Amino acid sequence: MSSVRIRYQTIEFGNTDIHVRTLRDRQQYADDGDVAANLGISSATWPLFGVIWASGEILAHLMFDYAVEGRRVLEVGCGIALASLVLNHRLADITATDYHPEVEQFLLENVTLNKDKKIPFIRTGWGDADSGLGEFDLVIGSDLLYERGHVKLLAGFIDQHARQHCEVILVDPGRGHHAHFSKKMVGLGYSHSQRKPENVDYLPLPFPGQILRYQR
Repeated sequence: MSSVRIRYQTIEFGNTDIHVRTLRDRQQYADDGDVAANLGISSATWPLFGVIWASGEILAHLMFDYAVEGRRVLEVGCGIALASLVLNHRLADITATDYHPEVEQFLLENVTLNKDKKIPFIRTGWGDADSGLGEFDLVIGSDLLYERGHVKLLAGFIDQHARQHCEVILVDPGRGHHAHFSKKMVGLGYSHSQRKPENVDYLPLPFPGQILRYQR
């Protein structure tokens, strides 16, 4: 990873500062030993984990004061895991997952930057065998539905790790697959609602997507 350029920034949540180390931009790439390539991660998609996206910021701001006390929370496809860092700073019971092999090291360093406790992390794919994560009361994620083929995998992964009574919150930027995903989740027994995010003045551009909520 010595060949990539990184960036440090501080993101404000009310009176709370969360410090993050990210890739400098989406042009960075370093796959020593072809670890990511062997997992099917191309050079074009390699850097996507390492920057903060608008959907991730919205999810993190939502989690800043969301009711999570006594709930076990899972962030799926966490990337830089801004929402997990916010929840961890709140001393929530948060676990993070991602498929990318570099995510765990960035997460460890960002937890250290914020002087917080280690966040449990498991690298796993949505179609992998049971990773031992267990079940959760709240599952969160942002910008997960890149391709139509992700719909079935993601719905199955979430359902595998959802307790009998579970809430799912996804921030989707509007890539065109959320209606199909919602239909799949309803078929699995979840109720569905969606809304536009409010008070997003912290974003430089209007957000075209939705906050998707599923519950059973």
